[in-house]
Amino acid sequence: MDINEWITAVNDAIWGYVLIAALVGCGVWFTVKTRFVQFRMLFEMIRLLTETAADTMTGDRKTKHISPFQAFAVSVATRVGTGNLAGVAAAIAIGGPGSVFWMWVIALIGAATAFVESTLAQLFKQPHSDSFIGGPAYYIQKGLHKRWMAVMFAVFITLQFGLSNISVQSSTICSAMHEAFGWSPVWVGVVLTVTALFIVFGGIQRIAKVSAVLVPIMAVGYVVLALVVMVMNIQLIPHVMKIIVLDAFGVDQVAGGGIGATIMYGVKRGLFSNEAGEGSAPNVAATAQTSHPVKQGLIQALGVFTDTLLVCSCTAFIILISGLYTTPGLNGIELTQNALQAEVGSLGPVFVALAILLFAFSSIIGNYYYGEANIRFITKKPAVMTVYRILSAGGMVMFGALATFELVWNLVDFFMALLTACNLVAIVLLGRYAFRLLDDYREQKRRGIRDPSFHRSLFPEIEQDIDCWE
Repeated sequence: MDINEWITAVNDAIWGYVLIAALVGCGVWFTVKTRFVQFRMLFEMIRLLTETAADTMTGDRKTKHISPFQAFAVSVATRVGTGNLAGVAAAIAIGGPGSVFWMWVIALIGAATAFVESTLAQLFKQPHSDSFIGGPAYYIQKGLHKRWMAVMFAVFITLQFGLSNISVQSSTICSAMHEAFGWSPVWVGVVLTVTALFIVFGGIQRIAKVSAVLVPIMAVGYVVLALVVMVMNIQLIPHVMKIIVLDAFGVDQVAGGGIGATIMYGVKRGLFSNEAGEGSAPNVAATAQTSHPVKQGLIQALGVFTDTLLVCSCTAFIILISGLYTTPGLNGIELTQNALQAEVGSLGPVFVALAILLFAFSSIIGNYYYGEANIRFITKKPAVMTVYRILSAGGMVMFGALATFELVWNLVDFFMALLTACNLVAIVLLGRYAFRLLDDYREQKRRGIRDPSFHRSLFPEIEQDIDCWE
């Protein structure tokens, strides 16, 4: 058994039932405890996002602080990427059309999980030289007082996002460019490596500015194209919805290895794409300057919907309308490219290649930051950060260009399981603080306060552990 087969066996054992049950169970628990925050406060999420977006565009451009919209853009940049184009295609090819249904389920309940973890990140964030810094490692140490667990999370997220996840993004870009233009993965990898190194050495400000520009362009362009394809095939939409629902429950198994595989791949690829509960988005949610932790929690919950219910669904409908998901040998980004080619002609693969370049490259720089924030938690030595930047934006980008599709995805699934398990334990234990913050926010809104604010005195029992919110 080679390394790839060994990792596959371990992943199947971990993901088989335990982690899926934990993800769904936590999502349902948080949904109930927050009184269905992801549905009841949807319009508040949209209002907050649009207001902070307007403030970002018209505000003081010289400020060093990260705005809530910029934090949202960076987190969506990491969510909207390979998982939306290649991950969805892989889930459908292996698990069947029903995988899409389970992606939707994990997004709908996972949005509550995303709210809790990002609200906690804001509560326990710390001042930093040019913004704020925080995330699960910080709320584990400050809220649970378990340094060993915080360090363990920091190591896991660095291995997952700072290293293995970056290789998946790079691998997908190289595959897409080779499929569309015949370009050598080696030379594409070299260009990606040089560009990524230039950006990551610029810090979170440069990452936030690049993401705030790339994310709206790539998301809107891709969604518009998908809507065009759907309108062109409007008569097939009822059929597509039917096979998704029937296949989800094993009623009409069109492809894949049965209902177990359908659920497993739907949840795995859904989590990889929207990251709800994984502990990644809280790292960038903590960097935002806002008046109440709940605001950023709501905005990050909206990011889950944007990623899975919108962008992932676009890819799924394109593939299912084409009917190519049962074609042997088509998997990952090549399936998406071929499906789009079947609908819009020879420009399809080219468009997907350019879209994945924007999607996945913005994910590379966002994923890098997750590792940076957590390495800073472990050590302050500049030399360590320099080595990490070279390994992450340099070594792993090039590794992804050269490694096989199966190897890079298996590595991601392995580290994603470890990371998610660690974070879920933490947010279950600390969730009560997020619930109280939400109650405080709702109470202020009921009193007619349009812009609720928070002071750490609300939590006298842990006030000494909260470094901001004076």
